[in-house]
Amino acid sequence: MLPGGHLLSVLIFFPAVGALALLLLRGDDHKYIRIIALIVSLAEFLFSLLMIRAVPVGRTGYHLEEYARWIDQPPIHYHLGVDGISLFLVILTTFLTPISILASWKSIEHRVKEFFVMLLVLELGVVGVFLSLDLFLFFLFWEVMLIPMAFLIGIWGHERRVYAAVKFVLYTMAGSILMLVGIIWLYNATGTFDLPTVEALLHTPLSQGGLELPPRTEMLLFLAFFLAFAIKVPLFPLHTWLPDAHVEAPTAGSVMLAGVLLKMGTYGMIRFSLPLFPEASRRAARWVAALAIIGIIYGALVAMVQPNLKKLVAYSSVSHLGFVVLGIFAFHNISMQGAVYQMLAHGISTGTLFLLVGMLHDRRHTFEINEYGGLATPMPKLAAFFLFVALSSLGLPMLNGFVGEYLVLLGTYQRHWGWASWAALGVILSACYLLWSYQRVFFGEITQEKNRILPDVSPREKWILATMAIVTLWMGMGSTFITARTAAAAQSVIEAVEPQRPYEAATPASAAPQAKLDSPGAAKAISSERLGIR
Repeated sequence: MLPGGHLLSVLIFFPAVGALALLLLRGDDHKYIRIIALIVSLAEFLFSLLMIRAVPVGRTGYHLEEYARWIDQPPIHYHLGVDGISLFLVILTTFLTPISILASWKSIEHRVKEFFVMLLVLELGVVGVFLSLDLFLFFLFWEVMLIPMAFLIGIWGHERRVYAAVKFVLYTMAGSILMLVGIIWLYNATGTFDLPTVEALLHTPLSQGGLELPPRTEMLLFLAFFLAFAIKVPLFPLHTWLPDAHVEAPTAGSVMLAGVLLKMGTYGMIRFSLPLFPEASRRAARWVAALAIIGIIYGALVAMVQPNLKKLVAYSSVSHLGFVVLGIFAFHNISMQGAVYQMLAHGISTGTLFLLVGMLHDRRHTFEINEYGGLATPMPKLAAFFLFVALSSLGLPMLNGFVGEYLVLLGTYQRHWGWASWAALGVILSACYLLWSYQRVFFGEITQEKNRILPDVSPREKWILATMAIVTLWMGMGSTFITARTAAAAQSVIEAVEPQRPYEAATPASAAPQAKLDSPGAAKAISSERLGIR
């Protein structure tokens, strides 16, 4: 076992302990079931905050590593680690889980125990994906995540829930099969599933015992991984499963899906596609950027004409995550940091939008925009929260949505000004569809008599929304807390793709990243014990 204790294992399996406790709980007292699930998720969030001190500012490599033999043949190892990129994605997951539990406090009436068990198992799978440093272990958690999400949609969703759940499973499994083929090919070529080891071998010349991939083979492997991640993002034109999944999912399912599950795709691009296949990434960059820009504009235009409020927010995810993919494939430190930041900001702002839409649905049992109108009169507090979050989502300065999109456009402009110019249209269009939808829902005359007596936010809902608003404001004003910890990790990815590029981020000298092979993680990666090659 590597130094660093067992914190990462605790983060992965503590939700499983909570889920097991719920399953063993006798009786059907829904109050105790909800309380136990909430306590477990809050403890998990507090545990995740302990990682912040373990990831020093300006240091590359993995921290809190855990390494143990699991299966001898083939050599599959239990290898975990965290760096500046995965750190905040794990914290985002552990933060949104208790929020989702609180949001489901009153809205879930049947199979309550099973619902909260699925939420905790979903958290286990997502945290495992972000912390895995073994290719097989990563794939295992990737598939574990699929099961509870499909159940959340298919059992507790709305009218077309089974259709949406099946579509979600089929799309995700199609990408997973391709990724599994790529993982098996890499194992046959390297003799190991260990990610740092595979990466070190692929970046070592053949004369020094490394592995050089022919251009065609590298491109095929890149596509095998990239398509799996692009479906999960989802990148245009692989996005058609997302609106159905969002509309039919319960509120908690939509929050977790938008908040963290979609980020698994962009995280995979950063962690696997770019470092493992740098030449193929460079060759595919302009095509991926074109798809990202199309997704930005297309998602915004389709959102603008949506009569369904929840589907509008779903298509906004297609648009906003296009910025993330663009920032990744611009190969600039600033745009890469912007992509990571946009992942976090989107998880908070869009997750809150789904919470607000869910609160409206709990009161009126419809997502159709024409069923609303004038809600600011009976629901002034909810209207105020909705406006605040809509402004953050459209990128108002001092709120979290501005930082990520600004950094993405800034870094992209320095590499390809044309890409940034087209992508900037998405910022304008997001203001159009968000403000127009807000106007139709909350302003104007009340045409439906049911809307006159709708209750405003309850104390529980007020605490949820206030917490999300505080985080939104803090991320907008205190962004350096996050970017200082992602800069070095982002630069290490850029150097893996383009080794000749100098360090570009405006960070203190103490934050300059160390050479890749000098970092503790890389040094361990190339040790003969871990290569597993005879």
